[in-house]
Amino acid sequence: MTMYDIIEKKKNKLTLTKEEISFFVNGYINKKIPDYQVASLLMAIVLNGMDSQEVSDLTLAMANSGDKIKFNFSTVDKHSTGGVGDKTTLIVLPIVASLGCKVAKMSGKGLGFTGGTIDKLEAIKGFKVQLTDEEFIKQINNIGVALISQTKNIAPADKKIYALRDVTATVDSIPLIASSIMSKKIASGSSNLVLDVKVGSGAFMKDIESAKMLASTMVEIGKNAKINTLAIISNMNQPLGNNIGNILEIIEAIDVLNNKGPLDLQNISIELATYMVALYKNIDYKVAKNQVIDVLENNQALNKFYEFINYQGGKLENISFNPKYEYKVYAKKEGYITKMNTEEIGKIASLLGAGRMTKDDVIDYEAGIILNKKINDYVKINDLLATLYTNKEINLIDKYLNAIEITDRQIENKTILGVIK
Repeated sequence: MTMYDIIEKKKNKLTLTKEEISFFVNGYINKKIPDYQVASLLMAIVLNGMDSQEVSDLTLAMANSGDKIKFNFSTVDKHSTGGVGDKTTLIVLPIVASLGCKVAKMSGKGLGFTGGTIDKLEAIKGFKVQLTDEEFIKQINNIGVALISQTKNIAPADKKIYALRDVTATVDSIPLIASSIMSKKIASGSSNLVLDVKVGSGAFMKDIESAKMLASTMVEIGKNAKINTLAIISNMNQPLGNNIGNILEIIEAIDVLNNKGPLDLQNISIELATYMVALYKNIDYKVAKNQVIDVLENNQALNKFYEFINYQGGKLENISFNPKYEYKVYAKKEGYITKMNTEEIGKIASLLGAGRMTKDDVIDYEAGIILNKKINDYVKINDLLATLYTNKEINLIDKYLNAIEITDRQIENKTILGVIK
């Protein structure tokens, strides 16, 4: 067996065996196969696809390439495919944990126009994003929830392959996206998993059919790996909530846990938490939803959030929001907002300092955007559309105005677009 033969086989649209996939994954992680050959195979996969068995074999090969976390109890996790203003993890984890479910979560940093949960938590002084396996498991046992940064030894083949995909234009492949996400979930010991697959202008999946295909692929992989898995498909044609940026998103997450905050963010958080509880407890959706609403209304979820932050060393009382510059964006025409280029708005937030355009960029935790108007809101000339916050002199007002469209009529705009089981 040679890498040349494997590349040739996929180039000719033939199916790779489990042994061939393991050969290339293990060879690459052990530095026996060079970047250029793996890049060639990845491009062949992008162009010719993989069947469900190939995707499953690739996922397991990457999951088995490093350490695995094993729990002696059932856990529940959620994963979003990435978006702008998506702080649902900060909201749903304490909700679910306050209902007696054990939540084990590994999250990543943001890159490009999408925000990372780890970056948001690092905006809280003292919060420890790295725990040993023993500390991770102990915390879940003690308070029901822990969230840590992905470790180097969890699915290392995926990290190495993803880095290569990032520079070889091979990111946008459903088999490669699905196997990348699910390999980490399998290696991190998930037993129940709710996926939030984003679709729209601020998502990697731009159309609903691609989103459904990705969701179905990941649900199938999860079930094959004996993980109870379902996926919701949610709208990312506008930012989620009103706040974009790390400290701003922490503040808005607390608002939702206080039964305040934007309705779109409240609704999707309740939906995700409901499915997580229903999977973990094996109970009816309506029963789970009533439980979720109860712990929001009686402040149990909010109290669990504070307990979780304090347990991992975070000092919420030290959070300050006092950026040096603010730029107000006013409407230049009258009508309904009917389009928001969410990816572009996410990039504006990154340029303000809220995210990274390269891996080496330093984040300004105070930078960000507060949206005053979103899709289907009616605006008049000189109405405030948004405020941009930053600690550097950079005027992006015109760039923001170019990212929205105002017309004379409203459009259909749902937050939840479907559920894949």
